[in-house]
Amino acid sequence: MTDLLQVRDLHVRFAAPGGFIRAVTGVSLRVRPQSIVALVGESGSGKSVVSQTILRILPRSGVITRGEVLFADPRLDGQVVDIARLPSDSAEMRAIRGGRISIIFQEPMTSLNPLHTIESQIGEILQLHQGVGGQMARSRTLELLTQVGIPDPQTRLRSYPHQLSGGQRQRVALARSLVKRPKLLLLDEPLGALDKKLREHTQFELISLQDQLGVTFVVVTHDQEEAMTLASRIGVMNHGEIVQAGTPSEIYEFPSSKFVADFVGSVNMFEGKLIEDEPQYVRIGSPELGATIYVSHGISAPPEAIVWAAVRPEKIFMSTTAPAGGPDNVVRGAVQDIAYLGDLSIYLVRLPTGKIVRVTQPNTSRHAEAITWDQQVYLSWDATSPVVVTR
Repeated sequence: MTDLLQVRDLHVRFAAPGGFIRAVTGVSLRVRPQSIVALVGESGSGKSVVSQTILRILPRSGVITRGEVLFADPRLDGQVVDIARLPSDSAEMRAIRGGRISIIFQEPMTSLNPLHTIESQIGEILQLHQGVGGQMARSRTLELLTQVGIPDPQTRLRSYPHQLSGGQRQRVALARSLVKRPKLLLLDEPLGALDKKLREHTQFELISLQDQLGVTFVVVTHDQEEAMTLASRIGVMNHGEIVQAGTPSEIYEFPSSKFVADFVGSVNMFEGKLIEDEPQYVRIGSPELGATIYVSHGISAPPEAIVWAAVRPEKIFMSTTAPAGGPDNVVRGAVQDIAYLGDLSIYLVRLPTGKIVRVTQPNTSRHAEAITWDQQVYLSWDATSPVVVTR
């Protein structure tokens, strides 16, 4: 087993009035050593259940009904342990939770003691797990606080959690987890409590820190941008299942369903019927678009099947003059709304059919053609841009 962690066909259910609720159904996941893997999904999709199953910290009503959670314990010469079969109160499971695998929750106060200083929070773990105390413990604590980005860490040693900002508390919780030198770190909505600018900054800090320490990260988040920034591989979850897994670019550029296309980033979805289906191309008639869509690749679907063409907003060209070519992949409409975001602008264009199309354009020039409200514009896109999904 070359993976640090393998989840195989995991099924988890919870007791509920009148029966059971399936929280996770047939989830499989592979995590390579020293990688960052993200599970992303809406609230209730089952992503947190997977991470809590790995540490066997499910609520009492949680039951693993099938599957394996295989952990290649590097401290036992790579011996593979099936965590799903270990009693949650066994010595081996306690040892795994005690340092081999750590978890950080969205609210850092969950793992911080409000009555202890930052120095004692980390020092007690150094003493317990590594037998380090005194000046050596203080040096190691300062080193960890510096690594996780605490400014002027020397002055923070005597601080209590309530004296720190939310971002600083999250960094201390991270340092407290890393002091155990875990091989696998689970981060359950780790940046959800931070504001947007700090969250974006911390994402890149986490990537740098993971690269320095060689710790394997499994990140659980509802924020698709966070998942795409942090992870080299993503599993998109819905109703307890991983509906698509792949690299960030695979998930974004080649979604396997309407749900994935709509959940990851912004997308325009055009429903239509296959009117030509050849090995090298398909043509879709879309009444809601009021035009035909030409796609330069074939698909697997029966004749005249109802399909959806997904086109990302940044792949749509907008102009005030009719583009060359056509009539495929060209429509005309009126600008209904404009949102200026500095680096880019978002346009909502209403078609004669009533369909609203979202277009984004980078603001690369201060002297670009000004398109304004109610203006008639042409929208077009390359034949390679649409992704056709059948479900």
